[in-house]
Amino acid sequence: MPWIDTHAHLQEHRFAADLPAVLARATEAGVERIITIGIDLPTSRSAVQLAAQYPLLASAVGIQPNHVSEAEPGDWDAIVTLAETDPTIVAIGETGLDRYWDRSPFPLQEEYFRRHLALARRLGKPVIIHCREAEADTVRVLRETIAADGPVAGVMHSFSGDAATAEQCVQLGLLISCAGMVTFPSNTALREIAAAVPADRLLIETDCPYLTPVPVRGQRNEPAFVAHTAKLLASVRGISPEELGHLTTANARRLFALSAN
Repeated sequence: MPWIDTHAHLQEHRFAADLPAVLARATEAGVERIITIGIDLPTSRSAVQLAAQYPLLASAVGIQPNHVSEAEPGDWDAIVTLAETDPTIVAIGETGLDRYWDRSPFPLQEEYFRRHLALARRLGKPVIIHCREAEADTVRVLRETIAADGPVAGVMHSFSGDAATAEQCVQLGLLISCAGMVTFPSNTALREIAAAVPADRLLIETDCPYLTPVPVRGQRNEPAFVAHTAKLLASVRGISPEELGHLTTANARRLFALSAN
C-alpha cells in the first residue's frame, strides 16, 4: 500500500552515515514520497539539495519558530528566493508558534509566522505549521490573516492539541497530520481526535528522527516507520491499513501537488 511521509528531517546529522539505506528501507515499506523539511536557512538549503539528489524526496523551506531569533540578516530573503525558484519545494515551513521552549521572543515568532503565511499564499503553496502550547495564538493568527488576505492551504504537523483546536483548524481549511506520538499508550485523547478527523483532512508523518512510534520506541525514527503510525490510525478509525494508506496518500498528493514516483 502507498505511504507518503509528509514531514521528515533527513538532513539531520543522524542520517548522515546511512541515508541511502534509510531511503531503501522506506521504499521497501511502501513509502512513495517523503517531504524533508527545513527549520532554518542551512537546513532548508540541505533539504533542497537532498531532494535534487534523491527522486523519492521533495522539500520544504522555512525558519521554525524556535530558530527565528538565530536568523541572520538576509536569511529570510534567501528562503524567499529558494521558495520562488527551486522546483523541489512543495511547501513553506515549518513555521508556526511555540510557547513550550523559551528560545525566541513570541512577538518575533508571530512576525515570522505571518511572513511564512504571506509567502505561501503568494506562491500558491501549502504551509507547514508547528504548534506547541500555542494553540489559541496559532488559530488567532490564522483567522486574522485569512480574514485580511484570503485562505491559505496547509497542515498542522505532528498535531498535539485538543479536539476544539483540531475542529477549528479543519474549519479554517487545514489538514491534520499525525506522528508517532499518537501511538504512545498515554495518548488516548490524541487517538480520539485522530479518529474524528474528516477523512479528506488526515495526513501521516514521522517527524523523523524524532517521535519514534510504538512498537519501535527507542530506535532512531525513519520514514519506513510511518507504517506503524498508520496501522494504529487505521485501527482507531475502524478501517483497514490499505484504506488508510490510500486516503492519506491521496490527501498528501492533493495538498502538496505531488506526483507518484
